[in-house]
Amino acid sequence: MVKKYDVIVIGAGPGGMTAALYASRANLSVLMLDRGIYGGQMNNTAEVENYPGFKSILGPDLAKEMYESSTQFDAEYAYGNVEKITVAADNTKSVKTDSDEYTAKALIIATGSQYKKLGVPGEDEYGGRGVSYCAVCDGAFFRDREVIVVGGGDSAIEEGSYLTQLVKKVDVVHRRDELRAQKILQDRAFANPKIDFTWDTIVTEIEGDGQKVTGVKTHNKKTGQDTEVPISGVFIYVGVEPMTEPFQKLGITDEEGWIKTNEKMETAVSGIFAIGDVRKKELRQITTAVGDGSIAGQGVFSYIESLKD
Repeated sequence: MVKKYDVIVIGAGPGGMTAALYASRANLSVLMLDRGIYGGQMNNTAEVENYPGFKSILGPDLAKEMYESSTQFDAEYAYGNVEKITVAADNTKSVKTDSDEYTAKALIIATGSQYKKLGVPGEDEYGGRGVSYCAVCDGAFFRDREVIVVGGGDSAIEEGSYLTQLVKKVDVVHRRDELRAQKILQDRAFANPKIDFTWDTIVTEIEGDGQKVTGVKTHNKKTGQDTEVPISGVFIYVGVEPMTEPFQKLGITDEEGWIKTNEKMETAVSGIFAIGDVRKKELRQITTAVGDGSIAGQGVFSYIESLKD
């Protein structure tokens, strides 16, 4: 049986939950769909210090607070991995998941982004066995051991600093000779005696004994030197890519897969909005996702009202 809603929000991160709050508060029937637990990448964040109203809050705790707020006006939440979106001649949107099918007058895409992989030998083989993309999830497995963090942006430095609470030593391996992270994060990392830095260097292979990671091979781009480094864990933060595969045929993405919108969060398809980290935008933060969500949540109300004319 196909279930019908006014609005379907695909993704239940901070943007999606905010959109669901605004749309349901406007007395629209709303469904939030997500292939995982609500909160998205907030669940992988140790501490959030730049969200207004909280000096500091754990990512999973903020996710819980947002979820309870987003469902207070009867927005529904369901698990589902979206496989296909179609738009009918009357502009009704159909959403097919791996287990159900839904229709709606409007869609809000809030699927976010995911961490990029290095694409080196051993990365997939040792995923979950020494290779990680989430320090909060896996850091405890490396207590009192030495690990490396690959990357130089905010995520790499934040997660590297978090790991120092658990591990013996963190070596930040970065392909450039300076970090890209915010200055406050850099200052903390440089002042942390448990963090070392290896500059101008890339990881070329992740080694293991068949069961777990035992080391990495690195290459210095300036000196040309290749090195084998014994290590227990590799935490990778080398950028993000949009999670937009189900929407590629809608004609709303750019060549890299990011969804293009106007300032109203409207895409090129009438009645389809996009918000948060899945958008083509400069800053990807919880606050910006929430802002996007409020705009789209109000926008779908205006769009659905216009259908009555």
